[in-house]
Amino acid sequence: MADDLRLAQDAALAGAAEGLRHFAALAGLPREVKTDGSVVTAADRAVETRIREVLAAARPGDAVLGEEHGETAGTEGRRWIIDPIDGTHLFVEGDNRWLVLIALEERDEISVAVAAVPAQGRIWWAERGGGTWEGRIQDGRILGEHRIRVAGAGPAELAGSRLGVVPDWGRDKVAPLIEAADERAWTVQPALLVARGELDLAVQTGGKIWDFAATSLIVTEAGGDYRGLDGRTRPGPGASLYSRSAELGDIALKVLNDR
Repeated sequence: MADDLRLAQDAALAGAAEGLRHFAALAGLPREVKTDGSVVTAADRAVETRIREVLAAARPGDAVLGEEHGETAGTEGRRWIIDPIDGTHLFVEGDNRWLVLIALEERDEISVAVAAVPAQGRIWWAERGGGTWEGRIQDGRILGEHRIRVAGAGPAELAGSRLGVVPDWGRDKVAPLIEAADERAWTVQPALLVARGELDLAVQTGGKIWDFAATSLIVTEAGGDYRGLDGRTRPGPGASLYSRSAELGDIALKVLNDR
């Protein structure tokens, strides 16, 4: 029986392949708008269905929470958390920065996480206590895996700190942080760039647990810090902050809370 990390990787690769199939046929892809104003497509549902199939075949007793198909109960005290296409607005515009996110929650803590960027052929993963790793996807396999870490110690100040902000809306709530730091454009989700040392800070201005479950572990296992803007240290609804150190995160939160 495959271990949980390998299973999460297999599920992410299967979801990535399904997502790419739809990404190649964007012109005919039906789109809907949810009650919260976000876009959902047939691709989101198909990717989540495919991921659930892989997980259910190996772990039929586990609970699963997905953005599109809700939560199914389990009996083992374990829960898989899925965001089948994180960044659907990017997906429908033909932007290659969308992700497939999968995490395993055990005893209220994230223990395994995978983040794939299918259209770029890139994948990140982490296991609690096992560090954070990055590789490339080729022919449905993971190649070139190597361990990554956040940027080395530097001045604990916002001036000059490299910042990524996602998405493009809701920026007003983090305006003081944007003004104080050095905002950079991003080629993949900014939290992943914090994990690989290319950014010092990343902020996501809103989301649900499935938006943060995987990336929170990927950043912390790379040596960084994850918190909600309300100070929580576990993934949940609301805006979230990723930083290369808890000290820098404290400073960023203070700037936001002093607003």
